[in-house]
Amino acid sequence: MKTYIKHIGVFLVLMLLVQTSCDDGFAEINTNPQAAIEINPNFQFPWVQLRTSGGRYENWRAALIYSSTMIQHFATNCGYWNGDKYTYNGGYNSSLFDRYYPDAVKDMQDLINTLEAGTAGDPTMLGMARIWRVVIFSRLTDMYGDVPYFDAGKGVIGGIDRPGYDSQQAIYMDMLKELEEGVAQISADGGFGGSDLLYGGDADKWKRFGNSLMLRLAMRMSEVDPGAAQAWAAKAIAAGVMNSNADDAFIQHTDGPEGINKNGLGEVLDNTLGTDDCPRMSNTMIDWLVSNGDPRLDVVAVIPDSVSTHNGMPNGLDAITLPLNPTGTSRGHFDRLNNDLVRVSSPMMFMTYAEAELLTAEASVRGWGGGNAAEHYNNGVRAAMHQYAHWDASMDIADSDIDSYLANNPFDAGNAMSQIGWQYWMATLLNEYEAYSNYRRTGVPELVTVNYDNNVTNGQVPSRLAYPSNQVGFEEFDAALSQQGMTNDPTSWMAVPVWWDK
Repeated sequence: MKTYIKHIGVFLVLMLLVQTSCDDGFAEINTNPQAAIEINPNFQFPWVQLRTSGGRYENWRAALIYSSTMIQHFATNCGYWNGDKYTYNGGYNSSLFDRYYPDAVKDMQDLINTLEAGTAGDPTMLGMARIWRVVIFSRLTDMYGDVPYFDAGKGVIGGIDRPGYDSQQAIYMDMLKELEEGVAQISADGGFGGSDLLYGGDADKWKRFGNSLMLRLAMRMSEVDPGAAQAWAAKAIAAGVMNSNADDAFIQHTDGPEGINKNGLGEVLDNTLGTDDCPRMSNTMIDWLVSNGDPRLDVVAVIPDSVSTHNGMPNGLDAITLPLNPTGTSRGHFDRLNNDLVRVSSPMMFMTYAEAELLTAEASVRGWGGGNAAEHYNNGVRAAMHQYAHWDASMDIADSDIDSYLANNPFDAGNAMSQIGWQYWMATLLNEYEAYSNYRRTGVPELVTVNYDNNVTNGQVPSRLAYPSNQVGFEEFDAALSQQGMTNDPTSWMAVPVWWDK
């Protein structure tokens, strides 16, 4: 982190020389293909990591306004929080797509070209970069379905200004391969060292992270290709996934410099900055925490001043229906998210040990290996409760409280899939892209959907985010719509499931 901040000014100047400028987000400026080699990989990699964490723009729209409310971590009566009502806003839907391709995708491909050419860097750097590229594209394809993948970011090197849209199935098969090969390239020699904002260059943690991502992607295919899912899940578990909260993959943001390293969620929700006051904790979450005596309740939620007990907001309300709601007639009657979780200096989570354990528990329940399901489940719950210590030691939950919780809410083999799904949903609070994706795969938690006027999904939780509407009419894009059984009407796209969503 210190190395990155020290050199950020020089790096940004260099990055400006190789940034793209194109209306559709794909075409590259026509510059010397070797120009990017002048950028030190130790500068470029943290830049890509920060662009993946994202800024205020896409975190506000894609992660919060849509993802977080569709799976009912949050609720709001504000009309422009479209995800809470399943309504369509084109710019909000496409925000992640619009930001990732010109920034994270282009610069990651640029870095990989440099590392593969061998003119700078080393094999360990390349292995880490390949794993991080999977982080970027797994988000894109999980949110949108078929996307440009194999030729994305190759406008300069390959002269491909308009890459085709690749099938999600093909993307998944390649991402799994990239993870396996990327992990194999990592050794204790080389790497990004202190420039790596995730692990400070720790090779073993990167390997466990790569294997854990492999497990996540494998389980994502559980309903569409169980054979491949089982094979890749077993491979990931055998290779070694995360084994403690010390392996949690996150970027520790800071309040600066100059806004470069701020947490994008915090830029929206940190109420000390006078930002968006619309979201409240959903009653789906608050009611579940209360009913189970969950010690996370007072860590994540703050009781409003106007009431004496925790109170979650129902989803699907607006300015007219909120005053008629019997459980609270103004936003001031409903729990807020604990502001200490969303400072601009807060960590941004990408994957946790808790997730790895819960996924391993699910693999075991399915008979796909992994050992004792109850043990992995308990480890996952315990890890999820301890992960708040990453924000502040005062938020850590005592082992005695966790022990009591597990004793009162024991693993039930007959209800295991539901239990695991609910715990995963809770463990991914503030990793809203992942929470939304896992919900679509499993159908857990069992949400009470809303049927708001003018919603575009017939009252069902949306199945994806919608592409940028300005892609309609381009041959590559229209072919992608056709192969996914979609029309050229953007308002219909959110109701069409992605490949792995069965």
